[in-house]
Amino acid sequence: MTKSTTLDQEPWNRQFLFVTGKGGVGKTTLCAALATHLASQGKRVLVALCGRQTPLVNLFDTDLPDGRMRCIAPNIDAVCMRPHYAIEEYGRMILKVKVLYRALFENPKVMAFLRGTPGLEAWSLLGKAYYHADQDTDDKGNARYDTVIFDAPATGHAIDMLKVPQVICDLAPAGLLRREAEGALTMLRDPARSGALLVTLAEDLPTQECLELYQVFNEELHIPIGAVMLNRFDDAPLDPNLKQQLESPPENLSPWQPAFEWKRHQQQTRLHNLNRLRQNIEAPLLCINEQRPVTLETLRGALEASVI
Repeated sequence: MTKSTTLDQEPWNRQFLFVTGKGGVGKTTLCAALATHLASQGKRVLVALCGRQTPLVNLFDTDLPDGRMRCIAPNIDAVCMRPHYAIEEYGRMILKVKVLYRALFENPKVMAFLRGTPGLEAWSLLGKAYYHADQDTDDKGNARYDTVIFDAPATGHAIDMLKVPQVICDLAPAGLLRREAEGALTMLRDPARSGALLVTLAEDLPTQECLELYQVFNEELHIPIGAVMLNRFDDAPLDPNLKQQLESPPENLSPWQPAFEWKRHQQQTRLHNLNRLRQNIEAPLLCINEQRPVTLETLRGALEASVI
């Protein structure tokens, strides 16, 4: 059911990429690799981090003060977004009249109310990333970024975040907030402008979570899947000699038998979960075998050599 793709085709040629998956599957690291790849093509890229920034900081050997945009490499900017800063900054971006902004966002009672409003913190993060993808321009009126890569929260929080714009559209009165939410929904659901990248591992729990996430994106959120990225995947066959030892190990290798059995079990599990993804996902499937030590160049090479 999977569709083949390469890095210069549709899944990467979009204004907005929403990257999510189970915690610990390597989302931020792959965001960094993808940003480097796109920047090498001359595209201006923003990586919008939602929370943890350690992998990006380590790979680019920099720091990201909360809420502040920073150029971390040629053609690549990054920002580490936190709700406390995002609410105020998003308000400053969409409320361009200073007097109106100060009346709202410099009023302690108003800010306390806003921070206590369900879903508003999530919307401030998503809304800020949407602003940079759709409305942020330079002094000449040109789009500041060709692509915004949103390093979103893990699965459950990501789903909750993406439900907020629809809730705003359904419940908020006509006005600026609803117009912004409607604009974000239109972009998120347009396969020519936006796409979700689902990152997973070839392990049982991440694979199951990815399949459930894929279903939610298709059936509830109606947001197109750009690609599913199977990270840290190694489908290299077992060495023939090792395979023979696994099947009938000599007595002098018996102390190593548990390790051999575990290696075989790992490979069988990876291949089983790869087949589960192939059978149930109708989207490009990229298998990424990270190299060690992890560097931007090795990751970019892994992306470009992705197997289907």
